[in-house]
Amino acid sequence: MSRTTYPFYTSDISALARSLKQQWATEDAAPSHLQILNMLARAAGFSNFQHLRAAAEAPAPLPASTQSALTRRLLRHFDEQGRLIHWPKKFSEQRHCLWPVWANIPAATEMTEKAANEWIKSAEAIGDHVLLRRELVNDQLITRTPDCRVYQRLEQSVPEELTEFMAEIQKRRVITTT
Repeated sequence: MSRTTYPFYTSDISALARSLKQQWATEDAAPSHLQILNMLARAAGFSNFQHLRAAAEAPAPLPASTQSALTRRLLRHFDEQGRLIHWPKKFSEQRHCLWPVWANIPAATEMTEKAANEWIKSAEAIGDHVLLRRELVNDQLITRTPDCRVYQRLEQSVPEELTEFMAEIQKRRVITTT
């Protein structure tokens, strides 16, 4: 069984030792493993080991950003390569998250369903290119023939409120390809 390691830091080792000595003195017998973990956590300023563990597992706070709230909210659904990593629950965010997938499809090119799938797969990591293809068609971002043999991206302007978001996605894609 693998063991999760949790970082432990104290700014004053003398205060740590003093706190451990005081806590150990209140015990009737040698403390158990969990009691020692709790003592260490309290000596480092946490309520107990659970509190220390939760603090260690919490994601690091992101630096203050000049990005809009919408851009920050949408970027949570994308990885560092600009690929969609999970489908948003909110319908409005779903619509916005389709635009980077749309932008990944080549313009003015008729392609087979297989080729369209490959372009969509290269822009996502959720493993459901069929859902994305269907939503792109429903949102009229791509078109397909009635027999589903030919697909083509429909050219249109990215909505004004998404320009910052799309620029960030493009930046991520460029960084990973160079």
